[in-house]
Amino acid sequence: MSKHVINPKKWIDLYSDYLFNYTISRVNDRVVAQDLVQDTFFAGLKSMKNFKGEASERTWLISILKRKIIDHYRKTNSKKGQAEVRINYNTDSDNEGSWLEERVADPYDKSAEASLENNELGLAIQNCLSKLPEKQGIVFKMKTVDGFDTEVICNELNITASNLWVLIHRARTAMVACMKKDWF
Repeated sequence: MSKHVINPKKWIDLYSDYLFNYTISRVNDRVVAQDLVQDTFFAGLKSMKNFKGEASERTWLISILKRKIIDHYRKTNSKKGQAEVRINYNTDSDNEGSWLEERVADPYDKSAEASLENNELGLAIQNCLSKLPEKQGIVFKMKTVDGFDTEVICNELNITASNLWVLIHRARTAMVACMKKDWF
């Protein structure tokens, strides 16, 4: 298997739009999304020495961005004594991204044709997500898209488990109705 190389001079041209779209669908705020992408690029520059070339640059940057999004939610929803988000990798910012290559194969190395086929569906899903009430959208994304545990979401958003499941049920019902209307 060939090693991937890292080239930060091309990051903005190659990845900024993708990272921004990934982020905006999770935080619903253009300024915050731009800041998180910028923070991701900065963290990537700081931790370049940890890039082993076993995953693509894009996958590596997404892993850093996911951490930034988690940190954003932790910061905006923190309360004294609230449980920390459990993350299975080193929290030292100089080592951000190095954990990924040890645990995850690169799911993004796929043909351009497959990407184009999924683009229209992705846009329909994003459109339906954007129509959800804010809290439903956040909970739905954290649980269904990002795969956070119930306990983590409840701690981050300061809600009960039963409230979380009501929000998810309502979000799923609205998503199904929207997708039937817009996609099927």
